[in-house]
Amino acid sequence: MNAPRPVRIVLHKASRELEVGYADGTTYRLPAEYLRVHSPSAEVQGHGKPVLVGGKRSVGIGAVQPVGRYAVKLVFDDGHDTGLYSWDVLDDLGRNQAQYWASYEQRLAEMRMSRDSEVVKLAALQPRKYTPPKPSS
Repeated sequence: MNAPRPVRIVLHKASRELEVGYADGTTYRLPAEYLRVHSPSAEVQGHGKPVLVGGKRSVGIGAVQPVGRYAVKLVFDDGHDTGLYSWDVLDDLGRNQAQYWASYEQRLAEMRMSRDSEVVKLAALQPRKYTPPKPSS
């Protein structure tokens, strides 16, 4: 991919959004939660199998740090700060936000996870039939 370089990146702390603007007038307002759960970090992307991250509804971005001329590092208030958001990643997340978000919410529902809690809901735990130990003879 060869995404254009943003001309404006603004952190809106109150609304917990990152605004990414381009020379052609295109602007994306990306929620911190969306950016956190789609982090390009190895922690989230895994090694070929992305990890489903729940419980991040109220996450915020504490800082945006430039990385060379190709990316920014986002420092989230939950301590996550290992993903580099290249211009390609930001452009992809902006252009596909509706699709990626719908897929994320669907996967959360399938796994009975919540945006509000990192803990799997109790209903997701598969009940196991208890079998008492056999009395010793």
